[in-house]
Amino acid sequence: MSRVPELFGSLSFNEAVMRDRLPKDIFRALKKTMEEGSPLAPGVANVVASVMKDWAIEHGATHFTHWFQPMTGVTAEKHDSFLSPTGDGAVIMEFSGKELTKGEPDASSFPSGGLRATFEARGYTAWDPTSYAFIKDKTLCIPTAFCSYTGEILDKKTPLLRSMDAISRQACRVLKLFGKDVRRVTTTVGAEQEYFLIDKEDYAKRLDLILSGRTLFGASSPKGQELEDHYFGSIRPRVKAFMDDLDEELWKLGVAAKTEHNEVAPCQHEMAPVFSTTNIATDHNQLAMEMMKKVAGRHGFVCLLHEKPFEGINGSGKHNNWSISTDTGENLLDPGKTPISNAQFLLFLTAVIKAVDEYQDLLRISVASAGNDHRLGANEAPPAIVSMYVGDDLDAVIESLVSGKDCEGCEDSAKTPLSVGASVLPPIPLDNSDRNRTSPFAFTGNKFEFRMPGSSFNIACTNIMLNTAVAEALRVFADELEGAGDFDTALAALVRRELRTHRRIIFNGNGYSKEWEEEAARRGLLNLRSTPDALPLYTSEKNVSLFTRHGVYTVEEMKSREEIGLEEYAKTIHIEAETMLRMIGRQILPACVEYSGKVASSAAAKAGIGIDAPAEKKLAGAISAKTEELIQAQEALQGKEQGTPEDVHLAAAYCRAEIIPAMEKARAAADELELLVGKENWPFPVYEDILFYV
Repeated sequence: MSRVPELFGSLSFNEAVMRDRLPKDIFRALKKTMEEGSPLAPGVANVVASVMKDWAIEHGATHFTHWFQPMTGVTAEKHDSFLSPTGDGAVIMEFSGKELTKGEPDASSFPSGGLRATFEARGYTAWDPTSYAFIKDKTLCIPTAFCSYTGEILDKKTPLLRSMDAISRQACRVLKLFGKDVRRVTTTVGAEQEYFLIDKEDYAKRLDLILSGRTLFGASSPKGQELEDHYFGSIRPRVKAFMDDLDEELWKLGVAAKTEHNEVAPCQHEMAPVFSTTNIATDHNQLAMEMMKKVAGRHGFVCLLHEKPFEGINGSGKHNNWSISTDTGENLLDPGKTPISNAQFLLFLTAVIKAVDEYQDLLRISVASAGNDHRLGANEAPPAIVSMYVGDDLDAVIESLVSGKDCEGCEDSAKTPLSVGASVLPPIPLDNSDRNRTSPFAFTGNKFEFRMPGSSFNIACTNIMLNTAVAEALRVFADELEGAGDFDTALAALVRRELRTHRRIIFNGNGYSKEWEEEAARRGLLNLRSTPDALPLYTSEKNVSLFTRHGVYTVEEMKSREEIGLEEYAKTIHIEAETMLRMIGRQILPACVEYSGKVASSAAAKAGIGIDAPAEKKLAGAISAKTEELIQAQEALQGKEQGTPEDVHLAAAYCRAEIIPAMEKARAAADELELLVGKENWPFPVYEDILFYV
């Protein structure tokens, strides 16, 4: 598509647009705010608002909205028109600096974890000038933070920005010790997004997909992903048309969608963007998920972002590729050709290792949800145990530093190119490490790939945890090294000590193996199998100390997020359980009774003319017995539903211990009945219909 350069960012009020349209002094002031986080003067906001409004109207916009990210995990927006009556029956189009910088949405109807009561409705949104405004559906969307009237943060953007400030402050302190004058250090992220596309007609016939985003019933298809023929396979024309359309929509918004391919499971695909700053990457990923759903409808699809929409095949994750860069363009996680002599890299690597080990609970909490509990530990996802993969080369470097012994080959890590034995093919340059798909947190050359987040997640939470934990490690290092008499000696001793202390978090083997689970327990690593296991650790003393020290959360804000997470988990399980009960009562049981009646009638008709009907009798008996089993499971599930405690902590634990096992029993009986009842009588599309559309 030759017009991509003109198309890209055409609906984004990006730096190029600002440089072209804003007065030079206004652009410089705004640019300083974006790069250094300095306050924005009111006069600057008025000029920016006027120019932004004119640009938006030229592109067909009639309304504006403060686009924010409440604790629901999705975005929110309230639209206002630019229209302003003049008093003579006419109107003009206006947009002020105040309207740009401040909004007042209702703060009582969003999750607040007890921070706001229903009668305490006032909330504020505040413009985030570090993320570009954009036009969507003829509306100027202004990325904003969201807080309550009394100042508590009610969104995911604000603590993310705070965590970015925290890691920048501490990293700049460390870099100063290396003689570098750096004004700002920024974490960057590239979020690989997995998703499923299914036929809209199939989706509309399944209440479970509509209400819960996943199939609560479904016997395995005779063919799933066993042949491994879908992964990176030829993309179906219908899906390629969707991908092309999605790319165009994202490119117009300035989202640098780059990679697209089929994933492992049937109907599963992936999109990956180019890296950007963590704040912008988070905004762009939220936009990408919204656009996936919208564009899918144009092509007769529904996009499923649930972590485990189908039992027995891969679920969908979101790989959070994270790195640290300076405002001078230096990647602080680039090991260079000789990592063992790259002291700066080793210090930052050690900080990440220390952070992941000390705050493994927070990383697990950041990916905790009812949907992701189904996915973690399965064949396509890392286990619930947090560990790090660094590859053989870096592991050898770490071993050398810890033991004090020489590291053979560490001074020259350049690898001999790989030859595949065909003269026509060129030698392949080797990377400095292999990849480990079972590792939750893997070093992949000059960044870390955190593979645990679920596909529907807002990545802000993961990056808040990661940024703040690494900021704390860097703070501890800076405090120690700033007072050292001999910097080089102190640095070497610090790295050796910290690697020895935290090396337990490094594991380069098979994370799926039972042996690793046992070994992790011996190492003292956490194995938080479910959301109710993980979330209560949110407000542990060490975690409260971490976030309050760096100004990312207050204690009350942390308690609210713990409560919101547990409440969301319990609500999700209840929605799924109630949906199961309705599908059993209104669809599955009537279908079973009707079909068994047909079989019994056939047997009776044959008996009437003196023909024995053993097949019909056996089938009718099997359906009848399994139907009775399903009825008993239905009654048991109903009873468990009614016994849920009111306390949010007890309710979440009860859902995991009592309701989910009851749901599993009901599903097992229903899935066996699916294989007994005639296809024309089964009340909704089955897996082979959904997963293998034409």
